[in-house]
Amino acid sequence: MTLLVSDWLILGLYFVISAAIGFAYTRKASRSLAEYFVSGRSLPWWLAGTSMVATTFAADTPLAVAGFVAKYGVAGNWLWWNGAFSGVLTVFFFARLWRRAGVLTDVEFAELRYGGRPAAVLRGFRAIYLAIPINLIIMGWVTRAMVTILEVTLQVNPWHAAILLFGVTALYSVFSGLWGVIVTDAFQFVVAMGGTILLAVLAVDSIGGMDVLIAKASAHFGSTEAAFGVLPPVNQAWLPLSTLLIFLCVQWWAAWYPGQEPGGGGYVVQRILSAKDERHGLLATLWFTIAHYALRPWPWILVGFVGLIRYPGLANPEEGYVRVMVDVLPSPFKGLLLAAFAAAYMSTISTHLNWGASYLVNVVYLRFVKPNASPRAQVIASRAATAVLMVCSLIVMSFLSSVEQGWKILIGLGAGTGLVFILRWYWWRVNAWSEISAMIASFVTSMLLARYGYTLDDLSRPTYAMTMLITVGVTTAVWLTVTFATQPETAETLDRFYRRVRPGGPGWRPVSRRLGFEGDTIPGGALSWVNWVAGLAAVYCAVVSLGSLLTGSGVKGALYAAAAIGAFALIQRNLRADDRLAASVDRTRGANLGFSQSS
Repeated sequence: MTLLVSDWLILGLYFVISAAIGFAYTRKASRSLAEYFVSGRSLPWWLAGTSMVATTFAADTPLAVAGFVAKYGVAGNWLWWNGAFSGVLTVFFFARLWRRAGVLTDVEFAELRYGGRPAAVLRGFRAIYLAIPINLIIMGWVTRAMVTILEVTLQVNPWHAAILLFGVTALYSVFSGLWGVIVTDAFQFVVAMGGTILLAVLAVDSIGGMDVLIAKASAHFGSTEAAFGVLPPVNQAWLPLSTLLIFLCVQWWAAWYPGQEPGGGGYVVQRILSAKDERHGLLATLWFTIAHYALRPWPWILVGFVGLIRYPGLANPEEGYVRVMVDVLPSPFKGLLLAAFAAAYMSTISTHLNWGASYLVNVVYLRFVKPNASPRAQVIASRAATAVLMVCSLIVMSFLSSVEQGWKILIGLGAGTGLVFILRWYWWRVNAWSEISAMIASFVTSMLLARYGYTLDDLSRPTYAMTMLITVGVTTAVWLTVTFATQPETAETLDRFYRRVRPGGPGWRPVSRRLGFEGDTIPGGALSWVNWVAGLAAVYCAVVSLGSLLTGSGVKGALYAAAAIGAFALIQRNLRADDRLAASVDRTRGANLGFSQSS
């Protein structure tokens, strides 16, 4: 792809603005560890939620969605759309609990919920495990996708260009902390979405418009419903009924996966912890879930169909997205879309650098190495940890041929652990050994099953459902057995956690009765279940509505839009009626003084 001066000017302007925003927050991020890693707990919901969306919009995401569409039609996106079940669950059952916890990282939660040496071991192990192997593999995977894009679009060494992008991102991440990451995320999200929407419009126009796209895609898949139907087909070769049932009934709550953790985790929780209060944390997660599953994918889906039509028979259908970009865009829009992909890539990398550093510093360095470090030393250590992760990521990139296999292994390793991450909030009997035994059991079971060909790397195989069920069943049996075979957490530990978080519900009845809070319900009470169902209806109705309106089914689109709006209205009414949520500002201010500074 040949770039003109106008394209380079747009690219240059993008980098100047991104760097300027990042460095503008250097002084603010230097004030304290809380400023560096959770933005002083002062973010409004729209900024925190937009940052979540930007982080999950990596360079590989549009390519992956386009690949799904080219292979399976719109319904191919159920490979990740099923995650909305756990996403909406996090919104109404866990977001406000995380904000009440007041920790700096989700891993630090271990020593708030549990006590003694097992809690310390769990905290240290998960911090190192998530910050180094998991985090580096994700960054390597994302960088690999960016290299693919640069390989096709620029007549330069793609590795040199990718390393330059990585270096600029790491530089402002080191100095500006989460403040710089969050604000640049907002700018980068606007650039990334604007560029991909523009590409979708020009791509559809290049083949003669939506009518031509619909006709040719329908002919390819055999019918309009097979091509554009949102509901997943029943018992297709690529998605057997057994696998679909596992998606809808088991996987979303049972499997841990980076960025889609049951009960919340990772950078999603980091943004919740950065929000002003419980209400802003909940709304941030709700906005993220809506944008992530319903609003963002449709431009990528349309380009996926255009790629299928323009370049039939590609060995790797994901390349169709990049080829459309090269062949369709005129200057200076080529520069704009390259800036969009750079924005998507940089927002993801900056988050993972800051997130990984937060584990290494707050969870490892300040807990096990130098607990009494001064605020200045803490910030210096944070910047050093970010720089170390940057160097390690560059090393991982040199072994990218092994990253894909490692990524497939990660999918299997998290299977079965999700339930313990959910119940640790709502059942007093869960202890540190429950989590430790669940992780070990999941790892061992996955490795043993893999020796006999039972893996989770191929959805079309009938063994997928069996592998998930066996792993979940064995892991659950092991951690429940260990839970009842070991001593519960001490009354002092349980009382401390309950007073701070107030999870409520029947699972905490012995503790709440002892503390005089016997009437406590779960956050939001029974209305939280109503909100969960309404949230799912809103997200999936919005998905169908947008697809119908884009493909010319105006009446269907309007009906589903009305249903989505009605579901949102019900959620809004229920949240306004929640007195505990309305009173969360004062409670959160008190929590902000707390645990992370003393641990």
